[in-house]
Amino acid sequence: MAITTNAICNSFKKQLMGGEHDFDSAGDTFKLAMYDSSAAIGESTTNYSSTSEVSSPAGYTAGGKALVNQGVKVSSGVSITNFADLSFTGVTLTARGALIYNSTTDGGTGTTEAVCVLDFGGDKTATSGTFTIQFPAFTTSAAILRIS
Repeated sequence: MAITTNAICNSFKKQLMGGEHDFDSAGDTFKLAMYDSSAAIGESTTNYSSTSEVSSPAGYTAGGKALVNQGVKVSSGVSITNFADLSFTGVTLTARGALIYNSTTDGGTGTTEAVCVLDFGGDKTATSGTFTIQFPAFTTSAAILRIS
């Protein structure tokens, strides 16, 4: 199985109802890890894994990079959260998609709970350059995570 679509992970939906994720700007820490075309990630993904994660001689390390959360808001009955664009500089890599996951430590036992999978729609490459993940606008019709 390869990355074939954007998906909210099923385990995240359950954990959200159980109060396991805090998207307020001072809440949990969320990270983005990138994967190559052989990655088997999708809606059934439950945790971060380094299997098929991209590598680069510089600028990218296993586990990816922390995201800057833009907080949570509700407008017109839609609850949203989003992240600031994320850049990896000085990288040489090819990525097919990414996983956003919660990396917050819970009571001394680290967590790596999957939130969502991003499909780039094909391989994207950077050669000794900057690889930027551009998130959609922080609006009720575009934010990366929306509940209505």
